[in-house]
Amino acid sequence: MYSHIVMFTLKDKDDIPQTVGTLQAMEGRIPQLRYIEVGVDDAPSSRSADIVLITRFDSPEALDVYQRHPHHQQVLEFLAEVVEKAVKVDYSG
Repeated sequence: MYSHIVMFTLKDKDDIPQTVGTLQAMEGRIPQLRYIEVGVDDAPSSRSADIVLITRFDSPEALDVYQRHPHHQQVLEFLAEVVEKAVKVDYSG
């Protein structure tokens, strides 16, 4: 299994519900996406991000296909408007 985790800090906290919905809407639309979890930080601190996206794939190659999928590209366009900062970790295991 190959994991792709992204943490997002938004420009405006009011965008959290729409961002969560946009991320969750990928479920079932991208065949390579085997698992998706979206969480909102409920203990904000100076080290916090607002949202975490946890996704899993069969392989790094499947992640690459997901990255290019048209639905994912639409999600990226939305995120470009609302995200201040994003950090990611990809790993096997």
